[in-house]
Amino acid sequence: MGGELIGLVAVTLGMGIPIGLMYTYYRVRKLKTEERMAAIARGVAIPGEPELSQPARSRRNGILLIAGAIGFFATFGMIATVTGEHDTWVVSSFSLIPLAIGIGYFIDWALLRRDAHATT
Repeated sequence: MGGELIGLVAVTLGMGIPIGLMYTYYRVRKLKTEERMAAIARGVAIPGEPELSQPARSRRNGILLIAGAIGFFATFGMIATVTGEHDTWVVSSFSLIPLAIGIGYFIDWALLRRDAHATT
């Protein structure tokens, strides 16, 4: 009974969480659209959200990925320390993937910034 229940819960959560996230995204977007339409109907000027430049997006993505990698590494490092299982450190090595991508975004940001300064 335990194995079947675990499988059922895994499949339910594995499918349910993404569906819930998609529904939440849809509802938030729909509410924002309705709010904008109501403001337009009343004649209120709606300020647009400023678009981020490519260097700003690269910098933000780099910060988020590196912070996530550090958190991932720290989490599994703490688990390995508490449980005393050294094999758990192997799992923490997967944090190198988002770390490398984040460093790549920082390199992209630096190159874009350098190119912008060179053209001005």
